[in-house]
Amino acid sequence: MNERKPQADASERSFFKMPHTYAIIMGILLIAVILTYTLPAGQFDREKQDGQTVVIDGTYRAVESAPVNFFGLFEAIPKGMEAGAAIIFYIFLVGGVFGIIRQTGAIESGINQLINRFGQKGHIMIPMTMFVFSVAGATIGMAEETIIFVPIGIMLARALGYDAMTGAAIVSLGAAVGFAGGMLNPFTVGVAQSIAEVPLFSGLGYRTAVYLVFLVVTILYVMNYAQKVKKNPEKSLVHDLEKHRKQETATTFSRFSKKHLFVLVVLVGGITLNVIGIFEWGWYLTELTASFLIIGLLAGIVTMGVNRTFESLIDGAKAVTFGALIVGFARAIVVILEDGRVIDTVIYGLSNAVGQLPTSLAVIGMYIVQLITNFFIPSGSGQAATTMPIMAPLADLLGIERQVAVLAFQYGDGLTNMIFPTSAHLMAFLAIAGIPYEKWLRFVWKLFAIWIVLACGALLLAVVLGIQ
Repeated sequence: MNERKPQADASERSFFKMPHTYAIIMGILLIAVILTYTLPAGQFDREKQDGQTVVIDGTYRAVESAPVNFFGLFEAIPKGMEAGAAIIFYIFLVGGVFGIIRQTGAIESGINQLINRFGQKGHIMIPMTMFVFSVAGATIGMAEETIIFVPIGIMLARALGYDAMTGAAIVSLGAAVGFAGGMLNPFTVGVAQSIAEVPLFSGLGYRTAVYLVFLVVTILYVMNYAQKVKKNPEKSLVHDLEKHRKQETATTFSRFSKKHLFVLVVLVGGITLNVIGIFEWGWYLTELTASFLIIGLLAGIVTMGVNRTFESLIDGAKAVTFGALIVGFARAIVVILEDGRVIDTVIYGLSNAVGQLPTSLAVIGMYIVQLITNFFIPSGSGQAATTMPIMAPLADLLGIERQVAVLAFQYGDGLTNMIFPTSAHLMAFLAIAGIPYEKWLRFVWKLFAIWIVLACGALLLAVVLGIQ
């Protein structure tokens, strides 16, 4: 009997092999070092305004050059680790907590109950889940906070016959679309509008309409991929990861027990507390990490005992080492540009280039500037504080509404967070999901191209309509 020879993985058939994720980051670090030698050093003056450090327009000046040497390239990495310490330890500890939760089997058994309830209509959970996370992104600016939900999304996706890529996408892309739509996002639109001196959360109707278009397109993109994977698992971009896992189907889950119910009650209660903490008490990574440690230890010790709980915590932390450390490597890029005193030079040069464009294309130029700036300044509020003092008066000079300049900022900031390796929360959720960056890039680049086209169209229409 002739056996069919297994088809080679796409990466093995291709002449070009995608470099290792860390190799990509090291290449970008080297480019950043070269920029400190080739670009003139310069700085803007900055001042504190309502707790934000704001660039003062018209204050850019040349300063003494400070190129980063060979040793400085490698010094930037521990500095990056130091700068990203909060999120790195957040990844390690939350990864450890989910190692405990996974070991209890509660989520898998709970998902089994959902599958039994929804039956053949399980696919509707993709748009439902993405919508919920998009609303969170649009209202409370949920970004890093999505990391804690990625393992649940992956377990749900696998139970429905999809893969880890689908599970990560329904959580992260859902939140990203809402974050970019930003109708009530205080960290991006709120900060940018305050600096641009336009009414807070004005333009809500137009932002909501554009957000809905982005959301529908993104849901269709993810569902199309998910259905391909379900029909043929070899189509999965993470097939090499999935094939080593035991197939998670309803038949393999253990019976839902009182212990499982206890774990889920603790988990849901803890997540609810975290949401309240974000809204009411200003919680961020440190408080969220502490809360999750309590959740994990309580759920684990009660259901599995002390020793097994801490063994599961360590195993969970080990599983996310690859991605946790890469957050520090990515942050090192910004460290090099700051130490080399060229980050302001990049921003200044980009803003000047926009001023040379025809008025009809200037808004696209502003958008491109924001796209590029977000590579160097992945923080939404930080980017707003850096670029909006420049872009708002530039919009006045070009005859463009300041509201449109804010739109260019929010689309340039929010969408690129899902593709640029300098985005700490992108690298964090990939770490939790166990998905290499290059695999994610292959999945998301087409969607990102669609997003750019939609954003350009939305900006041009905003200019025509005179959105204020």
